[in-house]
Amino acid sequence: MDLGLKDKVAFIAASSQGLGKAAALELAQEGAKVIINGRNKINLESAKQEIKRQTGQEVLALAGDLSDSIQREQIVNDALQTYNTIDILVTNTGGPPSGKFETFDEQHWDNAYRNLLAATVSLIKAFLPAMKQKQWGRIIAITSQAVKQPVNNLVLSNSVRASVVGLVKTLSNELGSYNITVNNIMPGYTETERLKKLIENDASFSSAKSEIPLGRFGRPEEFAAAVAFLASERAGFITGVSLAVDGGWIKSLL
Repeated sequence: MDLGLKDKVAFIAASSQGLGKAAALELAQEGAKVIINGRNKINLESAKQEIKRQTGQEVLALAGDLSDSIQREQIVNDALQTYNTIDILVTNTGGPPSGKFETFDEQHWDNAYRNLLAATVSLIKAFLPAMKQKQWGRIIAITSQAVKQPVNNLVLSNSVRASVVGLVKTLSNELGSYNITVNNIMPGYTETERLKKLIENDASFSSAKSEIPLGRFGRPEEFAAAVAFLASERAGFITGVSLAVDGGWIKSLL
């Protein structure tokens, strides 16, 4: 299936490892020119070389912390100086720490807001004008299965990520007339370093696999395939949805 992604420009946030890296690799395999980002320069360079080696595609690596407004502005400027427009924006962040409500102080909540919502809003604001002018765009937010069914001991993620879903649904209504789709993907328990740390640091996650009807954790490339499809020409009539890639973990009907 030709997804129509050849030579599209895609910015994937937090993509030096984990789900973001898998999404960048998948988009590059489909012919997109990808811009990757991460805080750790060593991991970022390693991801860049891996994607280039496997796909032969152009990869622009921009190091920096997207939750920091000054660094974020520089990253956005560098991206737009290299490519006048971003066709596909994939917003993504590392997950906040696990714990119960009383574990966290005001600073923890502020950090979660800046990482999960403020950075997403700012990236969309930065890349939206060119999408509107071009009358084509794909905005995909990576959140979590927790926005549909809260996960125990993840109160920060459960709370703040849900606001991103509200943003996505609202923007899908506002931007449809510009041929810009806006969707949310809810990854479930997937084999990443983040999941390994959760299992190591919090005993409540040790039984997670038994809660999944498919009986296993997801693979990053399975999640990435969903990103590529929603970014594609083929998904042009899909907007405002929250797609679970969770092996059936979410139990609700809708």
